Amino acid sequence: MMTLSHGRAIGVAIIGPRSDLLGAYMSVDSEWFTEFYEPGGSAFGLKVKAKLHEEQSAYQHIEIYDTETFGHLMVIDGCVMLSQRDNFLYHEMMAHPALFTHAAPRRVVVIGGGDCGTLREVLRHDIVQQAMQVEIDERVTRLAERYFPELCDANGDPRADLRFEDGIAWFSAAPAGSVDVVIVDSTDPVGPAEGLFSEPFYRDVHRVLAPGGLIVQQSESPLYHVDLLCSVHGALRRAGFADVKTLHYPQPVYPSGWWSATLACKDGPVRPMRLEAARKAAFPTRYYSVDMHQAAFVLPPYLADALADVAG
Repeated sequence: MMTLSHGRAIGVAIIGPRSDLLGAYMSVDSEWFTEFYEPGGSAFGLKVKAKLHEEQSAYQHIEIYDTETFGHLMVIDGCVMLSQRDNFLYHEMMAHPALFTHAAPRRVVVIGGGDCGTLREVLRHDIVQQAMQVEIDERVTRLAERYFPELCDANGDPRADLRFEDGIAWFSAAPAGSVDVVIVDSTDPVGPAEGLFSEPFYRDVHRVLAPGGLIVQQSESPLYHVDLLCSVHGALRRAGFADVKTLHYPQPVYPSGWWSATLACKDGPVRPMRLEAARKAAFPTRYYSVDMHQAAFVLPPYLADALADVAG
């Protein structure tokens, strides 16, 4: 394991669950944090000023770094979760495409999302009446409040309901037809998040969604994880979802620098976006826009072909 000297990390750490399944591990020397992704033969590194925090929660190993150019960096089980510099890409694209696609997204549940950035984006929509975040590891949220406070500034909104429990168990007990949009803002499909990529979980989500309801799931890299994307599409369809579409966007701190989310409608085609509502949005965004929304669903041929094979 790594040790610290005057706030600087030295040595090398190789961290467990994702290392075993996805081939990722990390290295920290006196100046650089690097996450290696063996299956892709690639790595991403950031120059580090100091390690700010490290702990083993009841569920996972959490570290916070201060970097030279990306601000604070959260690392879970050796894998980068977010940085202050580029998290807006992920959070905006996990929230706004789904909320501007659903006809009336009044009741929203975020599964995971302990850094609270997705919840913040959801609560920027005045049409939302209730936004519940169900995060299994409270320590992620408490550390986000300390090191990423800008992501947590909507936590006191009266529409927000933060719960620290197992999202899979929550959905198994939730009333049928009680939610309009479900956002699965999870870590990679290992450890606590593995069940969030499964057909049984999607069946529970399908039951809990109201007519016209949508689920959006972070679905990894469209370059490195095509097999996983096909698996997600297949599991959603077998769970009863009528239409499934994937959108993509840049994410520099994640493997390949390119990420995706997969959106599915409970009982009909994924409808066109509420164009006028998006154009007249009362809040600014840094990446999401009407044009970006429409462009994000245009897939490169290799990916469109692979997903078409799943749809049959």
